[in-house]
Amino acid sequence: MGVIFMAVATAAPITAMVGNVPIAVGFGNGSHAPAGYFVATVVLGLFATGYATMAKHLTATGAFYGYISHGLGRIPGMAAGAIITMAYIVFEASLIGIFAFFTQNLLENFFGWHVPWIVPALGMLTLNAILTYFDVNLTAKVLGAFLITEIVMLLLGALAVLVRGGGPEGFAPGAIINPIGAFEAAPVAGASAGLGLFFAFWSWVGFESTAMYGEESRNPKKIIPRATMIAVLGVGLFYVFISWMAIASTGPDRAVELAQDADTAGEIFFAPVRDTYGQWAIVLFEILLVTGSYACGMAFHNCASRYIYAFGREGLSKTLQRTLGATHPVHGSPYVASFVQSGIALVIILSFLAAGMSPYEHMYALLAILGTMAILIVQSLCAFAVISYFHVRKQNPESKHWFKTFLAPLLGGLGMLYVVSLLWQHRETAAGTAAGTLLFKLTPWIVVGVFVLGAAVATWCKFFDSRRYELIGRIVYDDSEVRS
Repeated sequence: MGVIFMAVATAAPITAMVGNVPIAVGFGNGSHAPAGYFVATVVLGLFATGYATMAKHLTATGAFYGYISHGLGRIPGMAAGAIITMAYIVFEASLIGIFAFFTQNLLENFFGWHVPWIVPALGMLTLNAILTYFDVNLTAKVLGAFLITEIVMLLLGALAVLVRGGGPEGFAPGAIINPIGAFEAAPVAGASAGLGLFFAFWSWVGFESTAMYGEESRNPKKIIPRATMIAVLGVGLFYVFISWMAIASTGPDRAVELAQDADTAGEIFFAPVRDTYGQWAIVLFEILLVTGSYACGMAFHNCASRYIYAFGREGLSKTLQRTLGATHPVHGSPYVASFVQSGIALVIILSFLAAGMSPYEHMYALLAILGTMAILIVQSLCAFAVISYFHVRKQNPESKHWFKTFLAPLLGGLGMLYVVSLLWQHRETAAGTAAGTLLFKLTPWIVVGVFVLGAAVATWCKFFDSRRYELIGRIVYDDSEVRS
């Protein structure tokens, strides 16, 4: 349960729903947004099938890094490891931005206190560093408490719609019954089905973090594959249901109209809650937006720390092995890597502050796009690495399967590449007011540059330091036993 909590908290259900669904409804595939979430569930479920099968054989903190190194080779593995580490590093800063924005609004709306956004941002960063100093079980308990309240709050609104028989047009079954609708744009100027699909996939970012906690789990060969599939399919069905009820609550046409105005977009979620339970529930909803973004940011802090740790412990440098690759003698946490991640996030936050940028429109949006672009590319590579590992390199032939290790990851990988193309086509819309900034213009070049840098390091090791080259992506917890 701890691993599932960590993975689902990273996906941040309440932030994903309240933040992403209105954009998909208003400017993407309109009332067919739930069908878009259904399509994303299918594609990610296919990817997760191969990913979970590989997790039965390879247990490593640097999940994608290790899997791609074993499946496609050390050079692609190091390149992928570099950009996925960068993605998780910036994701924490991104979530600190939206947490600071939500907290600032909450304090001003309910207490009349105007607090500079940097205060809650630094508070979150400090608390992350303290909690992740201890073992993963403590972090999971904190995230689990926040996650349960998020899910309960979203369900309260959805169940209110369900019990009263839907909205003015009933349950609006067309929103979900026809998956083809996911590829149709809303009937408004400038809408794009591709944008709706992209935001649907964006809502899942972080589910793959299950594999990172294998070394800290009991019986990881059993726990990690199971937790991965539960996280992907469970979150998917939840997203479909919640987004469907949100659209049904006001009616499809009215939902699209509300979602096009930033001041009313949240009403597709808030209205049924307010009408059924009263204003107090809206207050709780706003509080949970704060705690939900915090939980997501802390989960990403854990992800980034474990990737930094995975690179440090491999022995590419003895100094790094003693520092970044060290674990706490009592708690077993990668505490040095965690503090390094906190330091990097601090520099990023202070840079945005010095530039006079907004924590939401700039720090959250720009860093989320940068990280999402990187993580989708790595997920695609990982899908193809699964195929190569079992069918080209012929490793662990007992798990080789025409669907689980070939067709499912192939379709999942191609689906991921399609989403990368959607992000590229709609990157300016996704960035909003931040689209004109230098960081936005540099985003694709940063991803390419970090990827090339990782590949260059591995290539140098191959020709000039074969001992270090042999270590790349090769530290795994145990790859000898598979438990069904």
